[in-house]
Amino acid sequence: MTFQTQINTQPAPGLPGDFASLNPTATFPAGEGALVAAAGGCTIGAFGWVQSDGRSVANAPASGTTTAPDGFVHRDLSGQISSLFDESSLTIPQGFPVSLFTAGDFWAISTTAASPGQAVFAATTDGSLSTAAAGTTVSGAVQTRFYVASAGAAGDLVKISSWSHAV
Repeated sequence: MTFQTQINTQPAPGLPGDFASLNPTATFPAGEGALVAAAGGCTIGAFGWVQSDGRSVANAPASGTTTAPDGFVHRDLSGQISSLFDESSLTIPQGFPVSLFTAGDFWAISTTAASPGQAVFAATTDGSLSTAAAGTTVSGAVQTRFYVASAGAAGDLVKISSWSHAV
């Protein structure tokens, strides 16, 4: 474990994949224990696609498709620290349960600057988030049903919402 290098005066509002409000949420319709991390694991706080087997979830669509993601991978403490020298992990190991949400308000990290009202896009390579005006084209990404609900610079924690589309 490394030595502490930072002290905050206020606690962090959340972590990637956490709920950002008490608004209603909805999960991907799957049977009990039906959704598990695909080969290579699944990243929490990113978008996920249910693969062609109808069971495994990956942070990229099935080969040859460019559909919108099936949902957002929620942080329900299923990530595992697999290396002795790691301090934390946002990776769900292969075969472990995945909570895939189709609606709700969540904390996430955007790779671009985010402004309330912008649409959220998911990279088709790793499910990471970027933002832009709704209806625009973002290279290597597809538009999701989520919108930005709080402002932030690239790399900052922002709120995304399937409910709030207004500025």
